[in-house]
Amino acid sequence: MGTGKRGLLAAAVTVVCAVTVLGAPGTAFASPSPTPSPSASSTTPPLPSTASNKDLEAVRTKLEALYHDAAVATDAYNAAEEAAKKQSAEIVELAKKIVAGQEMLDDLKDRAGAAARAQYRTGGLPDEAQLMLTDDPSEFLDGAGRVLQGQRATKGLIGELTRTQQDLEQYSQDASTQWQKLEAGRKTKAAAQKRIEKQIAAAEQLQSRLEKKEKERLEQLEAQVAQEAQTAWLGTGVLDEINSAASVQGKKAVQFATAQIDKPYVWGAEGPDSFDCSGLTSEAWRSAGQAIPRTSQEQWKQLPHIAVGDMRPGDLIIYFADASHVALYVGDGAIIHAPRPGRTVTLAGAGSMPILGVVRPDA
Repeated sequence: MGTGKRGLLAAAVTVVCAVTVLGAPGTAFASPSPTPSPSASSTTPPLPSTASNKDLEAVRTKLEALYHDAAVATDAYNAAEEAAKKQSAEIVELAKKIVAGQEMLDDLKDRAGAAARAQYRTGGLPDEAQLMLTDDPSEFLDGAGRVLQGQRATKGLIGELTRTQQDLEQYSQDASTQWQKLEAGRKTKAAAQKRIEKQIAAAEQLQSRLEKKEKERLEQLEAQVAQEAQTAWLGTGVLDEINSAASVQGKKAVQFATAQIDKPYVWGAEGPDSFDCSGLTSEAWRSAGQAIPRTSQEQWKQLPHIAVGDMRPGDLIIYFADASHVALYVGDGAIIHAPRPGRTVTLAGAGSMPILGVVRPDA
């Protein structure tokens, strides 16, 4: 094996090994547990021993902002994770093509070498020169045919050598490009993870300053705000318009989501023991035989949009202006979703959060 082939083979093996590390699902690249966000303590004054409703509302608003920012970062993390899987697979395929192309190139070079050695054995004279030295007409004609065949074969061999070398160069360039994307994605993923952990740590620190009774009051306040939003949404008469029956796949997606109730929210998780919001919806529809994008933002971008009045069980409701949250509509004005860290998959009112729109995976 020549040094060139060894170099390409070594490069291909290195690429595959590195991809295994960089593209491994759930691999953490962020630094150890980040320090709590300074903004959480600086913008929210210490709570008095008995917090007023106004104090608790300030805490609720701050927590909502922190968890929303963590949700946005989670979408970025999940998107980077999906891109890494795709790029890793492409690099592995390119590495295989490089190895196969190098083997083909070596074979072509061997064939070219054999032709050169054959010419050497005839005294170094090309076939055309040897043909001109013969006096036998029949031998001349036979030789002319061989010369033409040899010329065509040589031309084809040179052309194949050139194409193979060009292919190898292109494969190497493509692998380099994918590698750069993978490296950039790794940095994006690490930054997103650091941001997620920072926001969650700040939220947990803020909640830890509450007494037990205050935490209970905070939960009641959160439930009250959600109920008021749901009541206002229902007050628009939207349910009077929604009467569509679920599709066969939609029913399967709802059945899957229902079976996950009470499982914990974990950012970046897509089952079977825990989920984030888009992990739940993507897995619910995968169980129904329909592959959909992994993140809530891509679900909003890529899936067909449906009017709220035409909504049916199994459809996905996208929340907030930045499409940072998603839930599965299950009918009667209710959703199943994975809310946020510290909570579990649960049933909630479809109008309890600001609705951006509705998408239908099996439209």
